[in-house]
Amino acid sequence: MPYLKKALKDNKEVIKGHHFPLHINKYQCKNNIALIGVGGNIGDSIRRFERLLVYLQRSKLLKVVATSIIFKNPPFGYLKQPYFYNTLIVVESRLSALNLLKFLQRVEKHFGRKREFVNAPRTLDLDIILYNKRKITQEPTLIVPHPHWRERESVLLPLKYLKGAVCLQRVL
Repeated sequence: MPYLKKALKDNKEVIKGHHFPLHINKYQCKNNIALIGVGGNIGDSIRRFERLLVYLQRSKLLKVVATSIIFKNPPFGYLKQPYFYNTLIVVESRLSALNLLKFLQRVEKHFGRKREFVNAPRTLDLDIILYNKRKITQEPTLIVPHPHWRERESVLLPLKYLKGAVCLQRVL
């Protein structure tokens, strides 16, 4: 299926494809539910998101429940870099939040992520945005909900396309 692109103001775009958005309604949401933010701006990010989805679907550590549209938007923080592509993935897993973070960091590394400096361009960025409506602030490497997610268009716009997703009410 080709990608459908809808231009928005300021060179932003909403992109739809075969797997974005995707809602899988067969899960009963018995385990932990997490909303994962996905981003990237190096190379073919859309193709990488498709490969990421296949990679996650093959994992025995989680189940993909839903995905949002892909949103092309400008960077923030460090501005001298290409626009970002962002999407959201809802997953169900038995992993704790900290173990899910460790798994996601291994996935980032598998897809070529290098951490050069804060807000640097990246092949893949995976963030836990929400996890079971829990607040986690005592872990040095993990804060949930993700700081400032309610202010980021890169989360809020894709979230609109997840409203009917199974399990989502468990994290919102």
